[in-house]
Amino acid sequence: MNVNYKKRNGTQRNKPHVNKNDKKKPDNKPVKYYKPHGGNIGKKAKSGKSVQQKAKPTIRIMFLGGLNEIGKNITLFECNKDIFILDCGMAFPDGDMLGVDLVIPDFTYVEENIDRIKGIVITHAHEDHIGGLPFLLSKVRLPIYGTALTIGLIENKLKEYNVLSQTTLNVVKAGDTIKLGCMKIEFIHVNHSIPDSVAVAIHSEVGTIVHTGDFKIDCTPTTGEMIDLARFAELGKKGVLALLADSTNAEKMGYTMTEQTVGDSFERLFMRAEKKRIIIATFASNISRIQQIIYCAQKHGRKVALSGRSMLNYIHVADELGYLDVPDGVMIDIDLINRYPAEKVVLVTTGSQGEPMSALSRMAYSDHKKVEVGFGDFIIISANPIPGNEKTVGNVVDELLKKGCEVVYESMYEVHVSGHACREELKIIHGLTKPKFFIPVHGEQKHLRKHAELALSMGMEHKNIFVGDIGNVVELNDQYLKQLPSVQAGKVFVDGLGVGDVGSIVLRDRKHLGQDGLVIIVATLDTENGNVISGPDIVSRGFVYVRESDELFDDVRSRVADILDDCAYENIHDWNTIKNRVKDDISKMIFERTRRSPMILPIIMDV
Repeated sequence: MNVNYKKRNGTQRNKPHVNKNDKKKPDNKPVKYYKPHGGNIGKKAKSGKSVQQKAKPTIRIMFLGGLNEIGKNITLFECNKDIFILDCGMAFPDGDMLGVDLVIPDFTYVEENIDRIKGIVITHAHEDHIGGLPFLLSKVRLPIYGTALTIGLIENKLKEYNVLSQTTLNVVKAGDTIKLGCMKIEFIHVNHSIPDSVAVAIHSEVGTIVHTGDFKIDCTPTTGEMIDLARFAELGKKGVLALLADSTNAEKMGYTMTEQTVGDSFERLFMRAEKKRIIIATFASNISRIQQIIYCAQKHGRKVALSGRSMLNYIHVADELGYLDVPDGVMIDIDLINRYPAEKVVLVTTGSQGEPMSALSRMAYSDHKKVEVGFGDFIIISANPIPGNEKTVGNVVDELLKKGCEVVYESMYEVHVSGHACREELKIIHGLTKPKFFIPVHGEQKHLRKHAELALSMGMEHKNIFVGDIGNVVELNDQYLKQLPSVQAGKVFVDGLGVGDVGSIVLRDRKHLGQDGLVIIVATLDTENGNVISGPDIVSRGFVYVRESDELFDDVRSRVADILDDCAYENIHDWNTIKNRVKDDISKMIFERTRRSPMILPIIMDV
């Protein structure tokens, strides 16, 4: 495994081999949405012979994730047979995905076209953009390109999954341009809730496509410089064929607040905490937020400890690469916090989303091995709940309040700002780049539609906007954008060590078991005549309390015996037929008696 690190002002090295002769004729199928303008195709020359003009090259975009969903971002760009992948993320499971740990993209299309894929470009190091990499790299070998912090965190992740040897990690910086096949990818500095985030401009003979990645416009960021708006404007003047832009906050009016707002809020809250121990829950990846906490703790004479595996990993990498300024003597190990008075300690922890196994959640439910919370603790949740997590976060806050903690979680305290652009910032990017075509990305359908409406309000034609879904493929050049047949895409569930072995049928069964319980019917039959030798016995789990339902189960047992006797009398010895009869009849009987539909599992043995 080769990691090509360099100084943050260095140049990119180790570019993959480019085959300049690898060309492909574009698809000349009829245009579905847009009609080409001009040209000499089909016109006759003065000699009377037809002049066939060479068809213009095209670029194709395949969306394997990130549309109509939050997270799981992955997009493929193809030009003249060459393909590269932009981001490779994961998503957290919904509440109805029982037992599922992670959701990753379906990589079938990537595996089928691996010989044409030149590499993976990563915009930033959030899990919804890098979380799928270990699972993809367990199947294929591809080089990865990203900024220093991004590559550092990816390296850590790949080590954890034992797939670091499957790739070459290449460090680039904002302003660099790399070549992957016939496409040149330029990295453009943007602001986000993690340092070293970039947008990309994809340059090809077809034209320039700009993909913003996740971004916001912060004129006073706490770390690094403000977004490179000048470069977006330069690209707009030269001509942008298509813009793909972050839609996460497309519903929100105005501008996203600067990170410095949070620093001011911390200052006020530290003074309010007075003699209490301060515990702050935030995203482990929000390096600038943690930097603000460290500075504030130093100013107020407090020591800082960290809790949570991901928090330790992120801070270790950020500190090693110089993205954190940690004054001497400020950081202490979590094992030492009890040696200091409460008013001298700040504990920074994971769990701002109420994750069941996170450090803050374990503290709330008295399951943390090193930290016990209660009266005298001042807890700040420095994050807004991700849609769908509101109830989980609320439960953790309730438990902390029951223990006597003072908890600050309300938005009025301004302890969190978004890392995504609101509507006015999106308008600025649209105005600077002046794209011919626009595709909203990164968001649910409501976000994508609102972003499309924003583009319309700025004068873009409706026919030049494409709102897509995962699996969609679009083809475009300076004359048209059209949708092509979709490719295989979807959700793959990760459950423990199993990847893809849990599907919709398994989830349906889990949901059924969780809602209605299970009734197991066991009987042993004579192989020769089908008569019952032992049983039937009834076992129930999650349905009703057996000892209080003797009459019901006696009736079930009697009915099963009758069914088995009928099958023996009719000379039916096919196990599937017998099981289905038992299942259908008992399901109907139980529903009539209880209005419940437990899963019925007949187990028939023969002797």
